[in-house]
Amino acid sequence: MRITYRDRGVKEYWDKRWREIPADQQMNNINIYPLKYAELTIRDSSSKILEAGCGAGRILRYYHNRNVNIVGIDFIQVAIDKLKQIDPTLKAEYGDITSLQFNDNSFKYVLAFGLYHNLENDLGQAIKETFRVLENGGSVCASFRADNFQTRFSDWLANRRLDSKFKKRKSYVFHKMNLTRKEFAKSFEKEGFIVKSLNPVENMPIFYKFSIFRAKKHKIFDENIARSEGYKLSFIGQVLQNLVMFTLPNQFCNIYVLIAYKK
Repeated sequence: MRITYRDRGVKEYWDKRWREIPADQQMNNINIYPLKYAELTIRDSSSKILEAGCGAGRILRYYHNRNVNIVGIDFIQVAIDKLKQIDPTLKAEYGDITSLQFNDNSFKYVLAFGLYHNLENDLGQAIKETFRVLENGGSVCASFRADNFQTRFSDWLANRRLDSKFKKRKSYVFHKMNLTRKEFAKSFEKEGFIVKSLNPVENMPIFYKFSIFRAKKHKIFDENIARSEGYKLSFIGQVLQNLVMFTLPNQFCNIYVLIAYKK
């Protein structure tokens, strides 16, 4: 396990991020993360779903707009407030993954994209709670930051900017955990889950960090467009990304996506 440090704590970071952008439109690209993996997990759309860490709402709104029984929780109140303002019919509420306010066996599916790696000390407790609220036979789909070349390079770039901005501040605070593929699987197996699949995935491709490799519409970064459409690359950028993901997927992904079930 490797820890990434930043200039502000997790809650402060996400509060600032969700304040700065409007609530998401529903995601519209089913061929990319995270919607692709949500669709692989949810086999019965009549069942109840929990999205833990719903954030700005792109997945929550996708399923809600299809009349699926989905509840979204997030530990950043401003994210919930924005979602309720844009659509009061959304089932969205403040919640803590380490202490869920739901009964045992409440959901057939739990989606948790980009959530667990934000927990400094409570990863095991969060997974225990996920296991508790799932029905027997229910499934969880979760993503976690990988500990590999891609994330180390991204952290290096971010730290260079921070060091320049703050003139090499002496200390930073916890930002996220980064796990190897084996560590991620083991953390769920330890709490009773049976891992069905665990894939290296490119959320934001490494080449997207450089505008020269982005699709034309994405040259000027707009987070809402990127979150709705996916982080699209130019033809050359996509060829390069496909090459590194084909040759070294565990080093050039930035997340692992796990699908596991409760027996």
